[in-house]
Amino acid sequence: MAKEIERKFLVQESWQPRSAGVKIAQGYLSTVPERTVRVRIKGEKGYLTIKGKNEGISRAEFEYEIPLQDAEELLQLAEQPVLRKRRYLEQHGGSLWEIDVFAGENEGLIVAEIELPEEQAAFTKPDWLGEEVSGDVRYYNANLIKQPFSLWKK
Repeated sequence: MAKEIERKFLVQESWQPRSAGVKIAQGYLSTVPERTVRVRIKGEKGYLTIKGKNEGISRAEFEYEIPLQDAEELLQLAEQPVLRKRRYLEQHGGSLWEIDVFAGENEGLIVAEIELPEEQAAFTKPDWLGEEVSGDVRYYNANLIKQPFSLWKK
């Protein structure tokens, strides 16, 4: 079984992109607590991803590349709105960080994620890393379509 072990953090204003990043549009075909089924267009490629229920910072994950046209059509079937963001990849301390800068109703939200080989794996935190939000369901992408960041009480 494929397994994703991921920690998620807010990003401080001091962070600046080092590349152009890649545009991502993603929608959800299922967002029940037991699983999410996501369709994503990342750059010029389509993906279908099934994720299981979180158990701490781990969950089952299966991702498959699909034809771009299929991904475009599946996004039309997805729960609305479609989530839009730009992803940047950065190496730090031997680890790869994915930094997502959200757009639309989630504009202003910047989240960094690191995938780990095991839950207790050590890693070096970049100086631009903020509060950890790994267990906060508000920051799950599937929840950001239902309760966008712009609607949160400041």
